[in-house]
Amino acid sequence: MIRRKNELLLTAPTLLWLAVFFLIPSFEMVIISFRAADPNGGVGDGWALEAWRSLGDPAYLIILWRTLRLSLATTAICLLLALPIAFLLGRMQEKWRGILLILVIVPFWTNFVIRVAAWRIILHPEGMLRQAFVSIGLIDPNTYFLNNEGAILFVMVYTHLPFAILPLYAAAERFDYSLLEAARDLGASGLRAMWRVFIPAVSRGLLTAMALVLIPALGSYVIPDLVGGSSNEMIGNKIAQRALSGRNLPEAAALSVALLAITMVPILIVFILNRRDKVAHG
Repeated sequence: MIRRKNELLLTAPTLLWLAVFFLIPSFEMVIISFRAADPNGGVGDGWALEAWRSLGDPAYLIILWRTLRLSLATTAICLLLALPIAFLLGRMQEKWRGILLILVIVPFWTNFVIRVAAWRIILHPEGMLRQAFVSIGLIDPNTYFLNNEGAILFVMVYTHLPFAILPLYAAAERFDYSLLEAARDLGASGLRAMWRVFIPAVSRGLLTAMALVLIPALGSYVIPDLVGGSSNEMIGNKIAQRALSGRNLPEAAALSVALLAITMVPILIVFILNRRDKVAHG
């Protein structure tokens, strides 16, 4: 009884924080999504399903598919890059490991918007990167790096990669690398040993990395806005447009609720797999 009371006291601040800044606003957002839109902007009187019907617009479905496609691609690329990096970091001497970890977190020392704006300058048709590639004949003069899905994907991978590396490194640091040598002695190839021994051992870090990349990627707004152009919008851009310039809060709320529901999927997957892993290991 005393232990349960102490646990409740310890978790109360977190629960209060989540209730005030997540649950209550989310509940209000759901309510607004079922209200009528005011022609002058904001929320009107009465209840309506117009905001939810608007989500069936083919334009929204295209944007939703683009959001899912780019977010999943970003997550897959970040995990593929982060796995070998975390593996090498875990095997390095502590001195070099510290230096490389600092390099991983250095981008966080600069404002996120400034970093994305810098890539907009670099990828600009008159930017140094494209001009250099054109001058040495690597790309056609009609090839552009900016205002396309490739630019969005590239910058999303750049900005989210540290979120994949850090949890995987935390898992790899605790891994016993002698197990890989034992697997090799038993006849497994290097890749087979990695797949059957290393990856299962860091599976929790892998799931955490997936969630930390996929969830913010789904809600990306600044990156597609600055490097994607108006023809490559994602759901986050539409929410901002409806809430700000369009002043259609019910539709913005409906889009936000739909995005929240999609975002909850990876969270639930990670939670279920972690619970299953805990039960399996006692």
